[in-house]
Amino acid sequence: MKEKIQEMNVKVVDNAELLPFIVSELEATPGKTVTLPLRGRSMRPFLEDGRDKALLTLATNPQVGDAVLAEVAPLHFVLHRIVAIEDQCVTLRGDGNLAVEQCRVSDVKAVALGFYRKGRSRLDSTKGLKWRVYSWWWTRLLPLRRYLLFILHPHIPGRLKNIIAL
Repeated sequence: MKEKIQEMNVKVVDNAELLPFIVSELEATPGKTVTLPLRGRSMRPFLEDGRDKALLTLATNPQVGDAVLAEVAPLHFVLHRIVAIEDQCVTLRGDGNLAVEQCRVSDVKAVALGFYRKGRSRLDSTKGLKWRVYSWWWTRLLPLRRYLLFILHPHIPGRLKNIIAL
């Protein structure tokens, strides 16, 4: 029996178009979730560009430690971890970044409920023990992060990565 292969049309949409649409959909239907393919390297080493996906829902009460989708400049969104909240000012840092970015609490649009990592169909919940342990350790390694990110960078030979793997 021949299998029918369906052709899929793929349209690439710029984040400046896609992310405001996603935010408006989340705001229109509280409780709704959206799965977003991840782009960029700012959440390395746990999340990878083009490989992993985030399950997002509307942010209602963002907290320090949450991975959130935030608009840090007009039509410029980032998916980073909240490292501090003071009054209405939110400080964000990607796990793969050394620098911070800031926005207002009202600019935090969505919170990650979890991530689909390494091509798996199982969600790694941000409330799960594994994510919390990784997050706890990684945020405390900030002074060493520059060196750890260098070691984990893709240009380092695989054998060296295996020797130094955490």
